[in-house]
Amino acid sequence: MNKIFLCKETAKDETRTALVPADVKKLIGMGYEIAVQSGAGQIIGHLDDEYSAAGAKIVASLEEGYRLADIIVRVNKPDSIGGIRENTLHISSFDVFNQKEAIREYADAGIKMLSLEMMPRTTLAQKMDIQSSQASLAGYYAVILAASKLPKIFPMMMTPSGTISPARVFVIGVGVAGLQAIATAKRLGARVEAFDTRPVVEEQVKSLGAKFVKIDLGEMGETEQGYAKELTPEQIALQRKAQAKVCAHSDIVITTAKVFGRKAPVLLTREMTAQMKPGSIIIDMAVKTGGNVEGSDPEKDVVLDNGVRIIGGDSLERFIPKDASGMFSGNIFALLEHFWDGENKTFKLDADDEILSGCLITSDKKIIHKQFLNL
Repeated sequence: MNKIFLCKETAKDETRTALVPADVKKLIGMGYEIAVQSGAGQIIGHLDDEYSAAGAKIVASLEEGYRLADIIVRVNKPDSIGGIRENTLHISSFDVFNQKEAIREYADAGIKMLSLEMMPRTTLAQKMDIQSSQASLAGYYAVILAASKLPKIFPMMMTPSGTISPARVFVIGVGVAGLQAIATAKRLGARVEAFDTRPVVEEQVKSLGAKFVKIDLGEMGETEQGYAKELTPEQIALQRKAQAKVCAHSDIVITTAKVFGRKAPVLLTREMTAQMKPGSIIIDMAVKTGGNVEGSDPEKDVVLDNGVRIIGGDSLERFIPKDASGMFSGNIFALLEHFWDGENKTFKLDADDEILSGCLITSDKKIIHKQFLNL
């Protein structure tokens, strides 16, 4: 397996590409052969000539690329698997927990489905982890977006006409996105508070100059994958009560709390948002998985009667596509490099490998991932 095909994305709101020319050049130098669908990088300014100069072959259509490919690379799952040959390795995000019919379809067609969002959260796999790379950019942009909508500035400013107090930012969920949001808000001069159900992150919050909000929820922890464990209804009630006080004096609230593979918990109720200051901004980064904020909408901003604006922050990394593509491409390159067998000039597909066993969903016309065996 050494023939890669890079597809042009078809989703109307997708701005990224899965491989940039610099990484294409390095992969070809290793021994891979790469075909690129015409226009695959155009949206971020990488024209076909750049891919050609890197050594790639430009093809006009999906069908032609599929015929050439052992490995298909794209950001999102395709609209259809028609034309993809049996035993092809397909690498992309799949949203597998919401695509169970697609998993069976790939298995029946003999296509090897590698789901990038299922990449293990281990040190070895860190450089291949699109969840982390893209979430970091999304956390940054959440603050920039909120700042552009907030009717006041972030930093404290002393002027002859008076002193302007700093904006107050509250970040809920201190994963990769939350940490980057904290760091960005601090750089812009805001007063930042943060909360996470995992007490272990308190030191990380403090190291960025923010205040960690302590809420006693009883025994807490994180999963083997590094995600926060799901709260009980009693714990959620305690969390909401304590957070309501912080939200009431905050200018911006950014929620990043997701439970991997399940619906996001509702952390801000309508009662809580009704107590916030007029003009306050809420960014719900979990809106795609059900939302942390009651009333958030993935399609549009929602302005409440009290003037609070709720913004659905779905896939915010798409608003900075050049860097998002570069980081995504770096993750793909790391994956393809790690499993490259230089002696035999092939991608070494070992389903028992620690990394592949975490993200390879189908192989040999079977569903092989342990979480989906009962489909």
